[in-house]
Amino acid sequence: MAATASVKPFSPEETRRILHHLQQPTVFLSMTCGWPVLHWSAEHLSGCLGDRLVRFRLGKKEETNAPLFETQCSYVEAKLAQFLSWTRGEAGTDVGPFCDYPYSKYWAYADYKYIAMLFQDQPSMFEDVKWSEFGFEGRNGRESTLWIGTKGANTPCHLDSYGCNLVLQVQGRKRWHLFPPEDTSKLYPTRIPYEESSVFSQVDVLHPDLRRFPAFQRARAHTVTLQPGQVLYVPRHWWHYVESVDPVTVSVNSWIELEGDDVARVSEAVTKAVVCAFKSAPSDDNTDEWLNPTEEGVASHNENMQYVNLAVRACTQRQRSVCHSKLTQDPKDTRPVKRDSNRQVKSNNDPVKNSVGSPFGPYLIPVCQQEDSPGTRGVTPKDVEVQSSRKEDCTAVPRTESASAARLHQGIHESSPGLTHCTPCDYGDGNPEHPQLEDCWESRQTTITTNDLLDCLVHPDIMARVTELLLKRHRGSQRTSSSLQL
Repeated sequence: MAATASVKPFSPEETRRILHHLQQPTVFLSMTCGWPVLHWSAEHLSGCLGDRLVRFRLGKKEETNAPLFETQCSYVEAKLAQFLSWTRGEAGTDVGPFCDYPYSKYWAYADYKYIAMLFQDQPSMFEDVKWSEFGFEGRNGRESTLWIGTKGANTPCHLDSYGCNLVLQVQGRKRWHLFPPEDTSKLYPTRIPYEESSVFSQVDVLHPDLRRFPAFQRARAHTVTLQPGQVLYVPRHWWHYVESVDPVTVSVNSWIELEGDDVARVSEAVTKAVVCAFKSAPSDDNTDEWLNPTEEGVASHNENMQYVNLAVRACTQRQRSVCHSKLTQDPKDTRPVKRDSNRQVKSNNDPVKNSVGSPFGPYLIPVCQQEDSPGTRGVTPKDVEVQSSRKEDCTAVPRTESASAARLHQGIHESSPGLTHCTPCDYGDGNPEHPQLEDCWESRQTTITTNDLLDCLVHPDIMARVTELLLKRHRGSQRTSSSLQL
């Protein structure tokens, strides 16, 4: 029987279950047909915003061996119409403050723009974004952010401390370079510049300095070029570097809250208290721009400690509620979780998995790890795009496909053309004390800076342990207090 035009590959309930099981970045195809947000081109948004000023971040189009953090960028406030005139290079047109930045030398990015604030006087536009079709009832543009950029505009490699991420590409294409949480040590994490909820990498993932960051060569890159109409799912704590590859790009994303966010908020609160305490102290080496422009200012230590205590209490209360729910849970729902060879959760009760054998297929494409082999090093950008067998329009799609269909699409996103590869003999296992690597390492004496110290003190692995001890201490204090009251 032919499917009707309104049928999508997965229902909201099926999509929500699929997202619950996914352990790797995945692209959804043909799920956004009919979404009004697909008409949000930069030109359309310019008409909606009129004379309203939007803040843009500008960076130079140059290759370096270091990330360009937001603290190192220039900023202007301009109308979208001025931005578009600047990108088109039309002589005699009003480009506003962009006149000081030659288009041939700079890229521009209007990033992290909360739609609820940008269109607060046009709330009907919130309904153009329909995350409810991904199983999140009531979620729309109000809980989403807008990103508008030119070719080369990028977000430094980082991981988000909270939640998971759904990203819809609206105009142009963006290339995503993703790395699993297990590769955190290979990404050399830092909290300078400091931004609450973001852990940055010290590595320029496109042009890495492998003498400074030798372990990065063992990081497992997963790369995909997202096209208009497609939605990328980014799991919790996956590192990502994002770059625009077309003259103008527009995308919309929404961060989805997860159960583990309560613990993460404690870690973030402790991190903020430590970073602010160290970087606010007078010191000869505390002269850098350490606070990200997205932060409103430096809170006092008293305010930061209040935040720590609020986060600890909220987390403890949440964990107590979860424990109570488990005690009252039906025993047959407490069976141990099983995973398959691809680390996907197995469930005998999941109709999605039982009906098709695997959720992957032509409308659900996993972003695979690139193959570090001679045959994949020279691949062009087109080879890593997730291609659909049909355009991202509103044509009807069947609900089920055989798992083997997914394999027909596997070869289109298995490698990254942008990542620099190194020869295996250069750095071996990355250990500077390895006797075979004496010639690869320069012996030099360096002074430990405040930032070096912070990179150790607030390293994600250290913060995880500190948070664990802090919560344990708080629960012990609560039990002691309760005993004394009795």
